[in-house]
Amino acid sequence: MSASGAAPSGLALDFIQPGHALYAGELELRFRVLREPLGYTREQVTFPFEDTSLHLVAHVGGQVRGCVLFHPEDTHGGRLFQMAVTPELQGQRLGARLVRTLEAELVRRGLTQVHLHARQAVVPFYERLGYSTYAEAFLEVGIPHRHMRKSLGT
Repeated sequence: MSASGAAPSGLALDFIQPGHALYAGELELRFRVLREPLGYTREQVTFPFEDTSLHLVAHVGGQVRGCVLFHPEDTHGGRLFQMAVTPELQGQRLGARLVRTLEAELVRRGLTQVHLHARQAVVPFYERLGYSTYAEAFLEVGIPHRHMRKSLGT
C-alpha cells in the first residue's frame, strides 16, 4: 500500500481464465476472504461454471489483490459473483474499480443486466454502484444475503 493509503502503484486489472498464471492466486484470495472465514475448504471455492465465467483480477507483482467474476446466463446478462479484495486494500475503492471495469466489459459485449447475491453487510457498497435490492432476504452459505440487480448503461 502506498503512503497515501491508496491502492499500490503498478496495480493492473486483467481478465483471465482458469489455467492462467494468476488463477491459483485468484482461488487463494477467494478462499481466504470468502470461504475460509465460514469454515469451508479450498476444494469448496470453485464453481462448476468457472470455465464459462469472466474472471477479472487486480494484481501487482504477480500477487492477486482483488477479483470479481461474472457468469452469463442468457443473451442479456447474468450473475456477478465471488467479489473479493485482500483485507489490507478493502475500503480503498478497489472493489468499485473491479465492478465498474467488469460492467464496462459487459456493456462492450452487449449485455444489459446484472444480478448478484450480496452479503447483507455489503449491500451499501453495491447500492453506491447503482444496484438495488429486490425480493426478501435469504440465507446463503449460512449468512444473510439480498438479491440485487442493475441495468447496465443507465
